[in-house]
Amino acid sequence: MAQKPSIPKGTRDFGQLEMARRNYIFDTIKSVFSLYGFQQIETPAMENLSTLMGKYGEEGDKLLFRIQNSGEKAALAPEKGLRYDLTVPFARYVVQHREEISFPFKRFQIQPVWRADRPQKGRYREFYQCDVDVIGSDSLIGELELIQIVEEVYRRLGINVCLHINNRKILAGIAEVIGAPDKIIDITVAIDKLDKIGIDAVNAELKERGLSDDQVAKLQPILNLSGTTLEKLTALKTILATSEIGLKGVKEMEIVFDELSIVNCQLSIELDLCLARGLNYYTGAIFEVKALDAQIGSITGGGRYDNLTGIFGLPNVSGVGISFGADRIYDVLTELDLFPKALQSTTQVLFAAFGDAELTYALKWAKELRQAGKAVEVYPEPAKMKKQMSYADAKQIPFVAIVGGDEMAQNKVMLKNMTTGEQKLATLEELCTIL
Repeated sequence: MAQKPSIPKGTRDFGQLEMARRNYIFDTIKSVFSLYGFQQIETPAMENLSTLMGKYGEEGDKLLFRIQNSGEKAALAPEKGLRYDLTVPFARYVVQHREEISFPFKRFQIQPVWRADRPQKGRYREFYQCDVDVIGSDSLIGELELIQIVEEVYRRLGINVCLHINNRKILAGIAEVIGAPDKIIDITVAIDKLDKIGIDAVNAELKERGLSDDQVAKLQPILNLSGTTLEKLTALKTILATSEIGLKGVKEMEIVFDELSIVNCQLSIELDLCLARGLNYYTGAIFEVKALDAQIGSITGGGRYDNLTGIFGLPNVSGVGISFGADRIYDVLTELDLFPKALQSTTQVLFAAFGDAELTYALKWAKELRQAGKAVEVYPEPAKMKKQMSYADAKQIPFVAIVGGDEMAQNKVMLKNMTTGEQKLATLEELCTIL
């Protein structure tokens, strides 16, 4: 009995239409990255497991895909894992290639990552990230440019979004003032789930993680702080008056919002004190972007990390970056029907021939048109015209150039517009102009 073909859970095949749409997303994002001077690199799908472990927190470490060593010296080889994100491999790359790059180093990377997560809508085990980072500078201009990139990417894609922003220094300050400075990781891991599990479950988890009832109670008015950005920042100055690191985080947020005002940023931005981002390596500003017209969670996220390269032997190198979730962006564009209709076919004209002589004639025309930069297909055999027309319809090819004896005698083709049904005789030059 033949084996039923299948693929692993949480992975997907991509057909022609899906790839055209995915490339539309990638090309849009790449073009915006390039406007700000970012250049592309790539790193291997697998890394030494020691590179990955301990960088994502306890939750992330559980989701690493490990690769079984094989070959003659398998027992001696370092353990390996599929990359969980693009940021840690990027930090490894920076340290390994530090003599070859100029700082500040502005790079982008568009590659798949893997997580042993439970597959569900908008969450896959294999998915693409589109990362953009600047490393080697602690200037908050980095944060400004990333926010501007978010604004421009989603403007071009036509998706209405809100960027949520916070600062890990503010969260560290909050941990200090409630009397739990050693619990900053526990606090951030718990409140990062607020949107998913609600305040009661978050409070229960905080207590499970060792916070006292009094500390959890002190946290509530901070998490529920409301008002404008200015009002929140003003309130935080009072709340965090005894915390040096907390006040530094507030100051950084003030600078970023001032910069955004200078460049007249039109993006919807919310200072969200419940935003924590579960990854341990963040030390400053943190971001998440959510689509306003689709229920899918975060579609972009990132933040500032001050010492990610330190674990690889290059300390005190600050960086900031964000990652666009291409698969979730795809789902949002599909749900909201925002993909351009023209993406469904790259072929501009199909040559349909009645016989072998006509097919030879069509091949010569096709070569001329391709040399002129036109995307052309020739139906590979003189099949019934209905079959050839159905092929053009199925691929949404806008024009069919029909070749028969009469057309050959006049050195022309009968050009059919597949949208309007209109037909007209056309020379090669006229066909090139129409296309």
